Parts: sequence; structure tokens; C-alpha cells
Amino acid sequence: MKRKTVFRATAWIAGVLVVAIAAAALAFIPFAKEPSYQFVTAWGSQGTEVGQFNDPTGLALSGNEMFVSDARNGRIQVFDFEGKFIRSFGKSGDKPGELGRPMNLAISGKEVFVPEYFNDRIQVFDLAGTSKRIIGSSGSGPGEFNAPGGVAVGADGSIFVADFYNHRIEQLKSDGSFIRQWGTTGKSGIWSGQFGYPTDVAIGANNALYVADGYNDRIQVFDSKGDFSFKWGGPLAMNIYGPFNGWFATVTSVAVDKAGNVFVADFYNDRIQKFAADGTFLSSFGSKGSGPGQFSYPIAIAIGEDGSVFVADYGNNRIQKWRPGK
Repeated sequence: MKRKTVFRATAWIAGVLVVAIAAAALAFIPFAKEPSYQFVTAWGSQGTEVGQFNDPTGLALSGNEMFVSDARNGRIQVFDFEGKFIRSFGKSGDKPGELGRPMNLAISGKEVFVPEYFNDRIQVFDLAGTSKRIIGSSGSGPGEFNAPGGVAVGADGSIFVADFYNHRIEQLKSDGSFIRQWGTTGKSGIWSGQFGYPTDVAIGANNALYVADGYNDRIQVFDSKGDFSFKWGGPLAMNIYGPFNGWFATVTSVAVDKAGNVFVADFYNDRIQKFAADGTFLSSFGSKGSGPGQFSYPIAIAIGEDGSVFVADYGNNRIQKWRPGK
């Protein structure tokens, strides 16, 4: 009788554990709610020639043109949506018109905003590639940067900058004058409103600000007033990384499509994840490798008007194009 009692108790405990694990999985590892995306084409290889890349790190779209940050080549290359080269501008350096590791791009109107990781500034070009002005300088004070990684421009012309080593997001006026910041300068943290090497920013519906909180492996969202709204990425979005749906292993880019869906470059998981505006996991695509539809550290994303997704495939030195699945 005692053996049967012990066995039954053990079985009951095991059953409770299984249920608890299943409940935790359902809570923290969501299922896909949409079809995955389908690979369309890719272009590029490592090099310095036209159409080649040496660390592509940023993407932005304007009309029927795609602008690509060709980081170590110190230039921006422009293509059509099938990969045909159109023009390029910039060269390595720190003078106006020169670039020091351009990163995640933004286009507003007829201007291209280029964060320069090495030059600690945002340089603004017209679409033809002429340098128009420079915003910011090296430092930790208001309106200064320490390796800016991403930029977004609001409807009112405000400029939002992911200030990587300063662990903050800055909001500036269109002329570069300081408005406010989120995060504590020079201090990383995992609590809401704190950052661990933020990499990119994007503007969503109702002027919500989406922040790629890079090494905290999460997305943080702030409302139009600047107040913290919510966050997601792993259990409690507390710097817990992993390969599961809705989790991240370093986020390097965030983009919002015209429907409000949020796309995230999940760098070390070699994939792109798609979410609803409220952070609900929808789908993901990509896997590790160098073949068609595979990634080696996807670092940047841009979304076309037709729903096509363009990805800077950093480790493979190429750009990939995907379309929604059916």
C-alpha cells in the first residue's frame, strides 16, 4: 500500500509539473497567428565594387528606391526594389558628405537621416546624396551622442535617436536642439524606461515610439506624451534571451508597416519576427545559413508599401527581399 501511495503521489506531482510547464509555455512561448513570409530574391556580396557590401547595417525606402548603409565602405548605396543599382554617395571620413559607419537609416520627406556610429552625429542628405546639415557631436550632454545606432523622424519633424553607449533615447527638434530623453545617461538598466545599448527607434500609430532595446533583448513602447506604455521580449521582458517565439537574442532594428505591425531584427537568432502593434506575436521567418532565405545576423529591416520586407543580411553581405505568405 505504501509503495502505491508513493507512486500515486509522485505521479500527481509529475502531472502538476507538466501542467505548470505547459501553462508557462503558453504564457511565454506564443504560437504563430499568421503564415510566415516567403523568400523572393537577394543581391550583393562582400566587396567594394558597385552593388557589393562590407557590412550592410541600415535600410530605408523612398518611392521606388532603397537606401542601404554600406558601413565599412563608408557610403550609402541606392537600388530599386529588385536590386538594380542606381547610385551611391559618401566615402569614409568625418567631413561633411563623408561617413563613419552609417547605421539604421530614416527618410522623411526628401531627406535621408544617417546616424554615424563612428562620428557620433546624424548627417542629413537630400535624396540625391548632397549633405545638407549635421546634427549633434560626440559626448554625453544634451544633443550629443556616443555611437548613435538608429533614428526616426516624427510628423512634427522631431528627431528621435538611439544613443547606443549613452544608454538613452534622445528627442531633438528639427534643428538639433534638445527636447528630452528617456533613460539615464551612461547607465544601463533592465527596468521599464531604462535601456541596455539601444539600437533603433520607429514611430507607430498615434505617434507611439518603439525602441529596439538592443542588449536587453526587448522592445519598449512609449506613448505620444513620452510615458512608458509596455514592453515585450521573453519572460517579463527583463533581459532574458532565447530562441522561442516572441523572445530575442539582441534586437538591432525595428520597423512599423502602414497597418501598424511591428517587425524586429532578431540578430543572433538569425530571423525576423513580426508582431501586432500591442506586441502580440504573429509570425517569424529566416534561419541560420548562407542559402536563399537564410540569414547570418540580420541587422536591419524596411517595409514596402505592398508589404514586402527587405532585410540587411549583415554576415552574408547582401540584401534580401521577402513577401507575405499565403
